[in-house]
Amino acid sequence: MHTHPIALLSVFGQSGPIKLPLSMLILFVSAKLMAELAERLNQPGIVGEIVAGVLIGPSVLNWLAPNEFLSAMSDLGAMFLLFRVGLEVKSSELMRVGGTATLVACSGVVVPFIMGSAILMIWGAGVSESIFVGASLVATSVGITAQVLSAKGLLDQVSSKVILAAAVIDDVLGLLVLAVVSSLTHGKVNLLQLSLTALLAAGFTVIVGRWGTHAMRRVAPHLERNLRAAESRFVLAVTLLFGLAVLAVFTGIAAIVGAFLAGLALAESAGSRERDLAQGVSELLVPFFLAGIGLRVDLSAFLNASTAALALVLLLAAVVSKFIGCGLGALGLGKLEAVRIGVGMIPRGEVGMIVAQIGLAFGVLSRNSYSVVVFMSVATTLVAPPLIKVAYQKLLRPESVEIQDEVVGVG
Repeated sequence: MHTHPIALLSVFGQSGPIKLPLSMLILFVSAKLMAELAERLNQPGIVGEIVAGVLIGPSVLNWLAPNEFLSAMSDLGAMFLLFRVGLEVKSSELMRVGGTATLVACSGVVVPFIMGSAILMIWGAGVSESIFVGASLVATSVGITAQVLSAKGLLDQVSSKVILAAAVIDDVLGLLVLAVVSSLTHGKVNLLQLSLTALLAAGFTVIVGRWGTHAMRRVAPHLERNLRAAESRFVLAVTLLFGLAVLAVFTGIAAIVGAFLAGLALAESAGSRERDLAQGVSELLVPFFLAGIGLRVDLSAFLNASTAALALVLLLAAVVSKFIGCGLGALGLGKLEAVRIGVGMIPRGEVGMIVAQIGLAFGVLSRNSYSVVVFMSVATTLVAPPLIKVAYQKLLRPESVEIQDEVVGVG
């Protein structure tokens, strides 16, 4: 076991002290190697990390399977990724694009929901199953787009700010859609409870986004003067990250939204040291988030021709519906910005998978429909980074000094 690498693979089916570090080694190294390969092929490294999860997962090499520990590492990776992105964005800048972001989010919810539900009904699925699949197309996985934009130094672009703000609003709207769909499948809708959930989620997001920066600008220096612990400012930052993540879940929205809002609140008071530490933690954890998406792919379901055809049709609908829906909401910024925003809102990632898992647990989704939604979630996550790269580079060929100035730092 200690001399032959292949013999180590047998450990994955056993318990013991070596299982944890070996699992981390295989996933982390595989993700980084595939990221390097993707970069050498002129593709975003994020694509390679997701593909690494598919390769080492149950569908191909079967070295690793999703489990509670890897899921926890994935969740942490997503939270630190969004926290780090939040540190690079000022809340005042997001507020300025709030109107456009709201339009983008609303149209980006309605169009995918209708298109997804209609496709399943045409395919012969029942009403409950159809609307659940439609709900899985609604929300955007902001972590994927944020990682690409951050890696390319594009977070200061207007379109990037709209994408981030719209994705946060999208999460609140997706929560409401899921709540309504879940209620309908149980035969009743509690309007009072839905209204309170919407008010609580929206209120939390707006309050932290609007006043969080001002509060932390006052609190952080005071705490730094009185705390004696090493790296006290980073301790404060991580405490705020987890605290707002907990509050986000309590209000009904995703923990990653709370993590993003924590970064946003600290964006104007955090120093270079805290940013460097957050970057270091992200480099460790984000591969678990990205490769974890790939681990959940089950390719065996696509041996059935009908299932494979439905998966491809739903993937096309997922891409087109977000591109058109979100693009229409952003037309006021111009066609080019609308294209960038439409492309940036395509990934469904772990959000679509969560909806699928809920539908499967309720007995609403069949195993084939579940596999199709998971495939759609992963595939949109894979196709989005190359499309984002095209939207931000090939569509912005420098034609004037003004445009050249706009794209400084891209690529």
